[in-house]
Amino acid sequence: MIHLQSVTKRANFPAQQKTFPFNVPVIARLESLRFETPVTFLVGENGSGKSTLMEMIAAGSRLPAVGASDVDRDATLASARQLSRFFTFGWAKRNHRGFFLRAEDFFGFARRMDRIQRELEADLAAVEEEYADRSEYAKGLARMPFAGELAAIRQRYGEGIDARSHGESFLALFQARFVPGGLYLLDEPEAPLSPLRQVGFLALLHEMVQREAQFVIATHSPILMAFPDATILSFDEAPPRAIPWDQLEHVTITRDFLNQPGAFLANLT
Repeated sequence: MIHLQSVTKRANFPAQQKTFPFNVPVIARLESLRFETPVTFLVGENGSGKSTLMEMIAAGSRLPAVGASDVDRDATLASARQLSRFFTFGWAKRNHRGFFLRAEDFFGFARRMDRIQRELEADLAAVEEEYADRSEYAKGLARMPFAGELAAIRQRYGEGIDARSHGESFLALFQARFVPGGLYLLDEPEAPLSPLRQVGFLALLHEMVQREAQFVIATHSPILMAFPDATILSFDEAPPRAIPWDQLEHVTITRDFLNQPGAFLANLT
């Protein structure tokens, strides 16, 4: 399912604006971008603009963010919110299922979940103290909202999302938060994942695509980019253009290095 079909620049885009993010070449030259497959990869060198576009889509879509702050309040997304006002979004089916995740925001999210759990545990302890002389029925009613929310968090994330390795926590997050029919904007999700776990992530992508989810993923990983029938948009050109997997510089350099590492390492001396 392709929920978000396109983003299109408005006629009032401030083309003469020379400050970030309006001066990013791929943004300045982009008129429209269509999403034609359930999985779209945004690839390119650092600074090419793929994360800027991803953040703009997240702000314009008003998706929940997996981070320390929501999209509407995250100070680091202020420019993305401003940019999103100059684009229109073409939806086949608008819903608010899904989320936006930048790899660097994950620890903030883990701390946020840990804080919420500790606050709920403190609330339950306060109920026990305040209702010490009351009936179990009254105590149970007072405990119910805190205990229910705490149980829901633990059912989704376990005892603590930060109690596992970084890679394990990432996959656990995806397994807990991916739902059918959602839109997922992921910025470099491969960052904490070993090659084997990246393959596991591909299996999870396949499962969710079968359940009508859509993914837009900024990545440097040739493993992730190999997902069958995905669209790969190269941001090394402005505007971005679709490019086959085996023609990507990421793929050719990785393949050449693995075939002849000595040829690359000889240049270090």
